[in-house]
Amino acid sequence: MTKKDFAVRLKNACASVLSAEQELTQIDSRFGDADHGLTMAKIAGAISDAVDQSEGDIRAMLDDAAMAVMSLNGGSAVPLWNTWLDGMQEGAPAGTEIDVAGVQAIFARALEELDEMSGAKIGDKTMMDALIPASQAIASYAGSDVNQLFAAAAQAALEGAEASKEFVAKFGRAKSYGAQTIGTPDAGAVSMARFFQGLAQP
Repeated sequence: MTKKDFAVRLKNACASVLSAEQELTQIDSRFGDADHGLTMAKIAGAISDAVDQSEGDIRAMLDDAAMAVMSLNGGSAVPLWNTWLDGMQEGAPAGTEIDVAGVQAIFARALEELDEMSGAKIGDKTMMDALIPASQAIASYAGSDVNQLFAAAAQAALEGAEASKEFVAKFGRAKSYGAQTIGTPDAGAVSMARFFQGLAQP
C-alpha cells in the first residue's frame, strides 16, 4: 500500500465519520453533552485536510493529522484522538510504502498509546469498545491482503460498537445515569466504528 492509497483510506474514514454527524449527536444527546457529532466532524475535517496537505512520507502524514487534531478546541474526544493518531505515527515505518506488517505496527502502537491514557477496557462503554476489537483483528490477521485486513477491522469495530449497547457507562457524563444507559450504544464507539468502515474502502 502506497502513501497515496493510505491517504485515500484515511479520507474515506473521515467522510464516513462526517456522514454520521447527526447520528452521533442523537446518540450523545441521550446521556452526554450532545456535542460528540460536532466534535467528531471537527476531528474528521482536520484529519482529512492534514492528509490532503501532507507532503512527507506516511509517518509525516500521520504526524500532520495528529498535530491538526491537537490544535482543535472541542470535547473529550479531541485529546483521545490526538493520542491515538500520535501513536500511529510513532508506529509507522519510514517511507511511502507499507505492507501488512507495517499497518499492524501502526495500529498496535496507536492502541498502546491510547490505552495508557484512557485506561478504559471493553465493557466500559467508551470508544475502546470498538477500537480494541478492531486493533485485535488487525494484529491477528495472518494474510497479506490489506483490503481483507481493514475489512476484518471494520467488522470487529462495528460488532464492538453494537455490543456497547448492553454495557453500563463507566466514564464521562453518562456514568451518572448508570443502568439507564443500557440499550444505547456509546457515541465514541460508534464514531470509531464509522472511521474503520471508511478505512475499509480503498
